[in-house]
Amino acid sequence: MKIAFDVDVIKDMGITRMVHQVAEWGYNYIEQSPHPQINPFYKHPKASREVMTEYRNALKATGVEISSFIVVYRWSGPGEDRRVAAVKNWKRMIEIAVEMGVQVINTELAGNPNEPEICEELWYKSMEELLPIIEREGIRMEIQSHPWDFCELNNETCDLVKSLRSDHVKYLYSVPHTFFYDKGVGDVANMLRYAGDDLSHVLIADTHNHTKHCRYIVNPPGVDAAVHQHVGIGEGEVDFDTLFKTLREMDFANKTFKVGGEPIIAASLFGYPEKMKYQAVETRERIERELLVK
Repeated sequence: MKIAFDVDVIKDMGITRMVHQVAEWGYNYIEQSPHPQINPFYKHPKASREVMTEYRNALKATGVEISSFIVVYRWSGPGEDRRVAAVKNWKRMIEIAVEMGVQVINTELAGNPNEPEICEELWYKSMEELLPIIEREGIRMEIQSHPWDFCELNNETCDLVKSLRSDHVKYLYSVPHTFFYDKGVGDVANMLRYAGDDLSHVLIADTHNHTKHCRYIVNPPGVDAAVHQHVGIGEGEVDFDTLFKTLREMDFANKTFKVGGEPIIAASLFGYPEKMKYQAVETRERIERELLVK
């Protein structure tokens, strides 16, 4: 199992310092989330020769590796022009991953919850074009649903993944989205088991249950938005004891996938860079203690 750190919270450091910081916190892997110089949100990948050469040099100097890229594109529309542009972005990002020797790209459905039928149709249309490419290039694509996606539910998103019947497409469980995944119940054990053998990636952070009265206050009331957090373990309401217990029972840490090899678990802490000097280390140590110690 690869334990990675999502570098979104420190992306402003610059490439070299970012990689060295991850190494100093004791991580062997970087989860490269959207970065303005590499794989920006929704836009065409940048990844100039200069930037990627700097990245390679920093990786070589520290011994750190990239476990995975995160990309977010409008591949579910709802507009066809946005979908076509997103597929073009995907194709370039696959080229960059192959160039960097990275076999895993994870992503979101990235549609509109107000038009779920259209978005699902367009997502399948995108997959018809992309699946042959990721299979040819040996990429493992991992899919999560996200708050304000056309599908926010764990089990339904698992069904989308499983419907493709491909070893190259797996499921990512994002712990800070737990209460969106089952409408506020928070039954992490049931959702992880539903994903089953298709679960290849877990993002670790805590969050509050947005369905509870006044957990979050958004003005004006009824605004069409989704609010969630990625805070440190214990700062929210996710049942982490059950989550780690279930992952142990599923032998998640010891799984091997036909594509991309080991599963990935990534610290996905956003919003409080001033806490990272201890939370990054504490999160890694908790993962190691829960899933690697015999």
